[in-house]
Amino acid sequence: MRFIALALLLAASAAHAQVEVDKAWARATPPGAPVAGGYVTIRNKGSTPERLIGASSSAAAKVELHVHLKEGEIVKMRQVPAYDIPANATFELKPGGAHLMFVQIARPFKEGEKVPVKLRFEKAGEVSVDFQVGRLGDTAPPAHKH
Repeated sequence: MRFIALALLLAASAAHAQVEVDKAWARATPPGAPVAGGYVTIRNKGSTPERLIGASSSAAAKVELHVHLKEGEIVKMRQVPAYDIPANATFELKPGGAHLMFVQIARPFKEGEKVPVKLRFEKAGEVSVDFQVGRLGDTAPPAHKH
């Protein structure tokens, strides 16, 4: 029984090491805004596909996975159950595309703050990351301050 538990722990650790998260950021929100968008670059360094299957944050009642879809001349946002991340590939959540939607935010996101987020992967499990809050309307991650 101990051997099985150890084997499962080692497998989970190896899967976790295969996922690398970078450039996690969110836009500042105006007072009273109920939602905020979050963006991040995910690298799957493994030889098998991975899936981001959920996220959570103490800064919001829930965090949903969303995509933008163009239907004719209209762009719509839709919630999706997961993002597929191919083996040895990078998947980018960015404005105008796939993104995290922080729903019922506890308070406005302010420039310079960090928002704690737990990303849930199918194989790698939970990965904790701080999202840096940039300016309202930013289209790219805030510059790192030294």
